[in-house]
Amino acid sequence: MRKIILVAAATFGLAGFAQAADITGAGATFPFPIYAKWAEAYKKETGIGLNYQSIGSGGGIRQIKSKTVDFGASDMPLKGEDLEKDGLLQFPAVMGALVPAINIAGIEARQLKFTGPILSAIYQGEIKKWNDPKLTALNPGLKLPDANITVVYRSDGSGTTFVWTDYLSRVSPEWKSKIGANTSVQFPVGVGGKGNEGVSASVKQIANSIGYVEYAYAKQNKLSYGLIENRDGKFPMPDDSSFQAAAANANWNEAPGFGIILNNQPGAEAWPITSATFILMHKKAEKPEQSKAALAFFDWAFKNGDKLATDLEYVPMPANVKDQIRASWKGIVDASSKPIF
Repeated sequence: MRKIILVAAATFGLAGFAQAADITGAGATFPFPIYAKWAEAYKKETGIGLNYQSIGSGGGIRQIKSKTVDFGASDMPLKGEDLEKDGLLQFPAVMGALVPAINIAGIEARQLKFTGPILSAIYQGEIKKWNDPKLTALNPGLKLPDANITVVYRSDGSGTTFVWTDYLSRVSPEWKSKIGANTSVQFPVGVGGKGNEGVSASVKQIANSIGYVEYAYAKQNKLSYGLIENRDGKFPMPDDSSFQAAAANANWNEAPGFGIILNNQPGAEAWPITSATFILMHKKAEKPEQSKAALAFFDWAFKNGDKLATDLEYVPMPANVKDQIRASWKGIVDASSKPIF
């Protein structure tokens, strides 16, 4: 993820941020391109700028805690106790998803089917060949080779790895107990690649390989990828509608600050490995006008930024979730406890 996002940042060249911006934010690298696009369009329409520092989720959390920015951004949601301790409000901004990218001669995108337990067994080294009986039974009529599977994983700590291993932990008790979910884990087998770029390059170069990558990257780089059985036993196509279905069927009130993981959500159309990226702001606004300006920016983005998001392969939040998010903003107040937005 890091190398891809750095390329995106260089491409944008921080255009639109030459002048001092009225709104400041910092954090997750994954959403930087869409925040930059939104900021460019918003400034043209309102004259108000945004200076977003793409420094990673940890840096964004540190900066919002130290009150050096108007909002922080994180790919992993903070837990309720952490939000309460630091007086923070959290809400999702956009979504993305992961797919299993594959390199098998004669197998095109969306032809090969997986289940969660099968993916777990592949990444644990228990399923070693593409023509394993479990895979052939799930894919009748598809000619799978008698070839060893090469597993590719992220060698660097990443939110992508957290989302992938969280999913495997939800569908495989064995994975959960032996390996677990984190930004970096000890994969039992395979070769590492740095960033989505590195994983993608390895999958392209190594015959009969499999690796997990962000859907946007798989699509833009024309990688083949498989379908995954969801919680309802269906195999939806990975696209905007199935990612939005995962969010629409999710219980966003399940955790404080909408802090849920969208993996393995119910719904026949829901893609099983979906994630959101989050915004963090202080509930007690020391600079009410700045906080109000930040909320106005995201309100505008929710109303006007969906096409810009989909053009960049991001997934906008569903309308019903946007309404819940806007309602939560009443929790940000000024010194007299009056909502600022």
